Amino acid sequence: MKRKGLLATVTVVSLILVLALALPLATGCAKPGPEPEKMYRIGESVIIEHPDLKSDSEGFAKAMAEAGFVEGENVEYIRLCAEGDMSIAKSIADRFVAEKVDLIHSITTPNSQACVAAAEGTGIPIVFSSVTAPAMAEIVSTWDAPRPDNVTGISDMIDILPQMQMIRDICPDFKILGTVYNAGEVNAAQQVQELKELIAEVGIEKVVEASCSTTAEVFTAAKSLVGRCDAIWIPSCNTAVSGLEAIVGVCEENQIPLFGSTAEFPARGCIAGPATDYTVVGYLAGQYAARVLLGEFPGDILVIMGAGGEGVVVNPAAAERMGVTIPQAVMDKAAEVITE
Repeated sequence: MKRKGLLATVTVVSLILVLALALPLATGCAKPGPEPEKMYRIGESVIIEHPDLKSDSEGFAKAMAEAGFVEGENVEYIRLCAEGDMSIAKSIADRFVAEKVDLIHSITTPNSQACVAAAEGTGIPIVFSSVTAPAMAEIVSTWDAPRPDNVTGISDMIDILPQMQMIRDICPDFKILGTVYNAGEVNAAQQVQELKELIAEVGIEKVVEASCSTTAEVFTAAKSLVGRCDAIWIPSCNTAVSGLEAIVGVCEENQIPLFGSTAEFPARGCIAGPATDYTVVGYLAGQYAARVLLGEFPGDILVIMGAGGEGVVVNPAAAERMGVTIPQAVMDKAAEVITE
């Protein structure tokens, strides 16, 4: 598989935050650094293992290291996965609190909810990432600063309207859109709600929903959409993403065009997805974590969106397997073309 770079447009955001970290130098003050001889302990919790979230974790560690918090030297990471189980996510959060870690990095909405609940009143700061709707999920009280919350982070929210236009550009005649997601995931439910509110703007007649509460249910949910829709779109949903190959198989067998909400989707067999890079999401969160460890109060730091790039990522071979030819005009403007 050959992939082009995705970082061009989001690099500007990174540079802005890097400059923010450098402001003390511009004012003639020495830039603060980690406490000498201190070993910082960072608890990192992820809901499930998949490539986007791994990229998030890697980006976080990279930004931390650039700020002087280097794994193996003055930082110990406690990286734990909840394996899609909220009871495990809660146990992980409780463990971090019991061990009095210096900071919690929570990846995804369910894990962030568990960590915020566990750390309430303890003073342990939390920096989240890959959370789509942090205020709706009550992870923070508002995106704005200042907030009373001991929490800040980076959202992976991507506008829905351009994603629908992406599908329209590739499948101009589609009318009914199917979607597979876990209705219990606040982030996924928010995206589907937004989708239903704007379908008239892009000429979609109806959205057909298929919910799955576990990865084992993803295949059945996808099968239930056969014959009921013209195309399928998968929101940023941890449950659906963990079972994405099952959805791809259903769509290939039944010639249903399949689209996703991040760049990782076409890399794993969907026709297209918006240009995103979760390494950048994690990197920005790592910059935030460094600022917190150097003394800033998390509630004084804005929550921002960090995943979006410009353009789309396309997979022509996947399109062919689903009975679709990607128009040349779309290919010419693609931010990335997956070749198999």
